[in-house]
Amino acid sequence: MAIPDDVFASLEQGLDWQRDLYKELHRAPELSMEEHRTAGRIESELAGFGYQVQRIGGTGIVGVLENGPGRTVLARADTDALPVAEATGLDYASETTGVMHACGHDLHVVSLLGAAKLMATHRAGWAGTYVALFQPGEEVAAGAQAMVADGLTDKLPQPDVAFAQHVMPFEAGTVGTTAGPILSAGDSLKVTVHGRGAHGSMPHNAVDPVVLAASIVLRLQTIVSRETKPGEFAVVTVGASNAGTKSNIIPDRAELLLNLRTYDVALRERIMASIERIVRGECAAAGSPRDPDFEYYDQFPLTSNDAETTQKITAAFTEHFGADRVFHAEPVTASEDFSRIPDAFGVPYSYWTVGSVPADIYRKAVEKGTVSEDIPANHSPFFAPAIDPTLSVATQTQVVAALAYLAP
Repeated sequence: MAIPDDVFASLEQGLDWQRDLYKELHRAPELSMEEHRTAGRIESELAGFGYQVQRIGGTGIVGVLENGPGRTVLARADTDALPVAEATGLDYASETTGVMHACGHDLHVVSLLGAAKLMATHRAGWAGTYVALFQPGEEVAAGAQAMVADGLTDKLPQPDVAFAQHVMPFEAGTVGTTAGPILSAGDSLKVTVHGRGAHGSMPHNAVDPVVLAASIVLRLQTIVSRETKPGEFAVVTVGASNAGTKSNIIPDRAELLLNLRTYDVALRERIMASIERIVRGECAAAGSPRDPDFEYYDQFPLTSNDAETTQKITAAFTEHFGADRVFHAEPVTASEDFSRIPDAFGVPYSYWTVGSVPADIYRKAVEKGTVSEDIPANHSPFFAPAIDPTLSVATQTQVVAALAYLAP
C-alpha cells in the first residue's frame, strides 16, 4: 500500500523539522543505557503528537496511539551512540568528546518520530493501534532485554507484528529486504586459563599460560575449518590475547576475548560447546592447575525475518518506491537485539535496511570496485549518512509498513 498523496505531501513539508532534530541529536550523542537527554526529547515529541507515553527499561520510551478497532503494529528505533571520536568534519558533528552516533541511530529515532507524527495527523487513513518504541542500549545488547524485564509485554497492547530498520552504507534512496536471517547471532566470550607463574629463566617450574593460550588460539581455528559443514556460516574470532607484565616473568594466567557469529541457533550451540571442549582439553594437556573460566557477554540473538511478513512489506515498498529501488538484501554478519522484543510478545517481525550514501558516490565506488575503501561503514568515525534522501525514505518505510497492516 503506497502512502496516500496527502500523507506524502505532509511528510515532505515536515522534513525541515526532522532535519533540525536529526542534527540536534547528532550533536549530543549518549552512550548505551545513558540516553537520558535523548529519551526526554523523544517523550516531549510523542506527547505533543498525542501519544500515551511511558518509560520502560530505564531510558526506553514507548508511545501508543489508539485509533479505533483493528490490528496493532509495533515499530522500533534504537537510540544509543558509540564510544567513537567523530572525524566527519560535519558542521553538526558530535559535541561530546569521544562519543558519536557512528551507526545511524539518531536517524532511526528521527525517522520513527516522523512516522509517528504522520500516523497521528492522518488518522482517517488507518485504524487500529500504532506503537512507537524507542529502545536504548542496542550496541551492548542490553536495552531490549531491559525493556522486557521491566514488564514491556504487560504494559503495552499485544502487537500483531513488529518492525525495525537500519541505515547502511549502500545507495541512498534504496531499501533492502530479505526473508529469513538478515543479521547474525553474536556472542562475546572471555576465557581465562590458569597456569603456574615462575621466573622466565626457569620455565620448568611453570605451567606457562602464554603457550597454553597460543595453543588454544590455533586449535580454535579448526571449529570453522574442520567442525562446521561447508556452506554453513560461522565466524570464530579471537580479538584479544592478554597475559603477563614483563619479559622475564611467566604469568599465572592468560585471558582470551572471543567473538562468534552464526545464522543458525543449533550451530551456535555447537560452536559454544566446541570452544569450551577445546579450551578444557588444552588446559588438561598443559597440566593447568585450575579449570578455565568462561564468561559470556554482549550476547545478541539471531535476527531472522518472518517470510510472510517480509513478503507483505516488500510488496508494499515496491508499490510505493518502485521495483528499481527495492532489492533483496544479503544477510549481514553484524548483530542486533531487536528480535528480543517481538520474541517476547510471540509475534512475527521484519527488519529491513535503508541506503545512506549519495547515489553518485556509491555508484562510482561500485564501478571502481572500491566500496570498502571509499565508503565509510557503520561504526567508522567517518560514518555520515546523507540526510537527503535517507531521512525521507526511512520515514516513508515506517509509514508504508504500518499502513500495510493498518489501512482499511
